[in-house]
Amino acid sequence: MELTNLNKYISSSGFCSRREADKLIEMARVTVNGELVLLGARVKPGDVVEVDGEPIRKKTKERPIYIAFNKPVGVTSTTDVKDKTNIIYFIGHPKRIFPVGRLDKDSDGLIFLTNDGDIVNKILRASNHHEKEYIVSVDRSITPEFVRQMSAGVPVDGKVTKPCFVRQEGGRRFRIILTQGLNRQIRKMCDHLGYTVVALTRVRIMNIELGGLPVGKWRYFTLPEIDKLNQMVAESSKTDAGGVEEAKPERIKQYIPRKKKTTEEERPGKDQASNDKSGKAARPRVERVEKVIGEKRKGARAGKFKDFRTKGKRG
Repeated sequence: MELTNLNKYISSSGFCSRREADKLIEMARVTVNGELVLLGARVKPGDVVEVDGEPIRKKTKERPIYIAFNKPVGVTSTTDVKDKTNIIYFIGHPKRIFPVGRLDKDSDGLIFLTNDGDIVNKILRASNHHEKEYIVSVDRSITPEFVRQMSAGVPVDGKVTKPCFVRQEGGRRFRIILTQGLNRQIRKMCDHLGYTVVALTRVRIMNIELGGLPVGKWRYFTLPEIDKLNQMVAESSKTDAGGVEEAKPERIKQYIPRKKKTTEEERPGKDQASNDKSGKAARPRVERVEKVIGEKRKGARAGKFKDFRTKGKRG
């Protein structure tokens, strides 16, 4: 049976933050199934959680939006309202959405937009090796050496790009599949080899293809596309190694020292004699400290506390 931390349950309902929920619990204003609880309590589906006698109703999660957009040249992949060419203004969707990654203003093609922040992080991390495919046109004839060097790796911004798939598809056009997301990577790779990009179109991201979607138009992902995408990111990390993750509050624990067994060496008489011979002061013995659950809540309500932290565990 799935258990959820009580403070998380309250915050996910939109009632207040986790920290504020902890304060409410400490103030004995929260009950689970009519009984007062302590910090660290957990709840299961079907439990009735109340604050000051009012039931907490968990907020219904909004259905995620996934959009495939064929971005035209001149539209900026930003949500900055100061930029009048931003992608959000162009699409004009009624719900709050944001682009997944970037596509240069002077490039066109496929870009995702969504309101699902979790999937954004998983797609964007280069360490997850998710493919992005492009058709690129350059200013002069492509040679076999150009294809070899592009596919092997090219110095860009002080680092060599990862090996990638490159195939010539015309005198001045080639197809390239990347698993990296360096800033203006393809243009910089070409520039290093003496070529200038004339046109760059992204035609695929992972399992989603641009297909026949007209420039400037968008569509929702199909259900099979969403299912496949979720399978592909299921094992993806949300952050790169060494990246910054959202800090999670530590679970509060009560420390109760275990009673140490008295040994022959620790008996007062022998201990004192030993310390006198060595010339060192005797180490004071630590008395056992017991912490009684609910002892701070003295009065008529003190007996109503119930400790849910061990609920579901075998004794």
